[in-house]
Amino acid sequence: GMTSVLHTWGSAMTHHPHVHVIVPGGGLSPDGARWVACRPGFFLPVKVLSRLFRRLFLEGLEALHRAGKLAFFGDLSKLADPDAFKAHLAPLRKADWVVYAKPPFGGPEAVLAYLSRYTHRVAISNHRLVSADAGTVAFRWKDYRIKRGDRMKVMRLPVAEFIRRFLIHVLPSRFHRIRHAGFLANGIRRDRIEKIRRLIDKAPEPDRTTEEDGRT
Repeated sequence: GMTSVLHTWGSAMTHHPHVHVIVPGGGLSPDGARWVACRPGFFLPVKVLSRLFRRLFLEGLEALHRAGKLAFFGDLSKLADPDAFKAHLAPLRKADWVVYAKPPFGGPEAVLAYLSRYTHRVAISNHRLVSADAGTVAFRWKDYRIKRGDRMKVMRLPVAEFIRRFLIHVLPSRFHRIRHAGFLANGIRRDRIEKIRRLIDKAPEPDRTTEEDGRT
């Protein structure tokens, strides 16, 4: 099972595309008769996963280029040439790609609460806005380069640049920010999770909304 959430911005609203992925520590056996848990203390070979992701991502870019589905403008227009595009990708094959995997320190609930903040808003929330006038927008941002002390700073941008940064994070129409796969896929999730709970002998959580409303 897998749930992935696309996140495209950093604190300064620059273009920083990356994907947060939640993967349960196990899955159903091929025959669906038992739950197979990962080994204690080990889940995924992170280095292998990093290189695999790098290869698949670059192969996907090459396939899109061959199909004519990539458009290049301005200084990048030369990348429309297949040889130039191939040369541009070459250094990326040698660079280390980062897949940062870790267990949820605060439990699954904390992870879901963290990711939920990215699913229904874009780039910046209102509470970070400091001021705005006809020429400048000021907002708070966190400088992660600072290792100690107060990381919060105030950035002031011309209105046009602020709007440009905001709009690069607006997804195209019908593009899905959240995707589910495996036993968490929308069409089978309810039945599969019910089956998994039975297999690991875990009772489903009560429907809190129903209880609060006094319905059965």
